[in-house]
Amino acid sequence: MTHVEDELTSQPECWTRAAAEAAVHARALPAAGERVAIVGCGTSYFMAQAVAALREGSGQGETDAFAASEFPHGRSYDRVVALTRSGTTTEVLELLGHLKGRTPTTALTADPATPVMTAADEVVVLDFADERSVVQTRFATTALTLLRAHLGLHTDAVVVDARTALMTPLPEGLVECTQFTFLGRGWTVGLANEAGLKMREASLAWTEAYPAMEYRHGPISITTRGTATWMLGTAPEGLADQVRETGGLWVPGTLDPLAELIRVQRLAVAVAGARGLDPDQPRHLTRSVILARP
Repeated sequence: MTHVEDELTSQPECWTRAAAEAAVHARALPAAGERVAIVGCGTSYFMAQAVAALREGSGQGETDAFAASEFPHGRSYDRVVALTRSGTTTEVLELLGHLKGRTPTTALTADPATPVMTAADEVVVLDFADERSVVQTRFATTALTLLRAHLGLHTDAVVVDARTALMTPLPEGLVECTQFTFLGRGWTVGLANEAGLKMREASLAWTEAYPAMEYRHGPISITTRGTATWMLGTAPEGLADQVRETGGLWVPGTLDPLAELIRVQRLAVAVAGARGLDPDQPRHLTRSVILARP
């Protein structure tokens, strides 16, 4: 079993623990009514998109998501939350340094022996969800679960769905597809973006991600036999039939969208295996992006 397989199968236990610990970390996390920005890089940026949509959609305060390198310094926030598995990512550390003494910051990380511990004002350490794999799985979803629980939006049913996602076979013919499109709505747009990234990282697959309604405005033209369109969450009315009419494979999201992401992670590993690739050794990638400065 690869590191990524071992880590992705542990997610139900990680989510249960994170949800139970959310109250312990409440003081470090955004309070209702605060204007908040959530930042990250790569997978963490897509988790930030999901959390921002969940928080604002539940009426708990205006919330934006940014890639750490693209943070708008001219805007004012009550708190900035940074998601960083490694605690060493250059863009995140530079942003936290710039905000020090100006805006309260909180970091969620997996490694307590890294520079982020002093760069942020508050730190939540999820070391039980740390990973050996370059490709993120359980840390990202565990951080999202902690924040989802903090917002009062996590239920035990999510963990049940996660176990179902690990046990249920993938749809027949899916691994053999040559192109994959992931769709989301609201908070699941971030999950769709992450699903596409996971497939690219682990299996070098041709993938795309869109808000579900935007898929009709051009991208559906690439869908045909040998391609798959996977919906994370509830699909717009009529979209499934439109995809099937193209000859493409439609994959409905039948579980909680976060549990559906586990199914995508499994698909990424399966496609990598079918193509003779090692998902623990993704091409051109390292566990953390640390940029040299002149």
